[in-house]
Amino acid sequence: MRLILPVICSLLAFSCFGQTDTRLTNYPVDSGYISSFDGTKIYYESRGIGKPVLLVHGFIVNSNMWKSAHVYTDLVNAGYRVVLIDLRGNGKSDRPQDSTAYDNDAEAKDIMLLMNHLKIKQYSAIGYSRGSIITARLMVLDKRVKTAVFGGMGIDFTNPDWPRRIMFYNALKGDNVPELQATMDYITRQGLDRKALMWMQRSQPSTPQKVLAKMQQPVLIACGDKDETASASALAKLFRNATFKIVPGDHGAASRTPEFSSAVLDFLNSYFR
Repeated sequence: MRLILPVICSLLAFSCFGQTDTRLTNYPVDSGYISSFDGTKIYYESRGIGKPVLLVHGFIVNSNMWKSAHVYTDLVNAGYRVVLIDLRGNGKSDRPQDSTAYDNDAEAKDIMLLMNHLKIKQYSAIGYSRGSIITARLMVLDKRVKTAVFGGMGIDFTNPDWPRRIMFYNALKGDNVPELQATMDYITRQGLDRKALMWMQRSQPSTPQKVLAKMQQPVLIACGDKDETASASALAKLFRNATFKIVPGDHGAASRTPEFSSAVLDFLNSYFR
């Protein structure tokens, strides 16, 4: 629990970035919306050619978080097709207010329907922070996921009663949670949809450790050296075929570093070619 404030403060830095490397002008963006299983409009972008790689953003941010990261530009220039998505409740996607709209793996189902729309037969999924939690569900639910990257996430999300998730939910529904007051203030200033964020936390999936231990796909667990490395290391030990990398940075900065990008590219070049 002691890392909650540093984690959130560094995550908020994502919202300050959105610039894309000018070298990507040779790769036009295909963007649009799909109508998901319940009619929710989901925004996506696709850029580049080659094998598809999905980037799944974290909490209180959207797909723009990746555009400040070396990994986005490097993947496209390395010959991968990069797919971005604004998860429901975030960015340009719809923000359903129904308390059940985020239940039963709704976010993973949105992604799977997007892959259908794009006619993608196999892909690698790269999640960061809360995006790693959704990536875990994709590994379980979608046989098209051939490799996966879990960035900025440890083993704690496998607990359905994870105290940090419950703390966020309580703060978002209006309880006084001093540790998260700065985050709540930020949500208000930025005009983020507090109710949608609340339902996301209430319905956030947890994948049991025994299920993850059965996964056959190669996975990369990447964690900043100033993040929760012990928990990330424990997560890596669950998988049958895992690579564990420590890169520079705290929770917010690590995904943007050249070292994170190099770890991802080395992993994909080994297992997703």
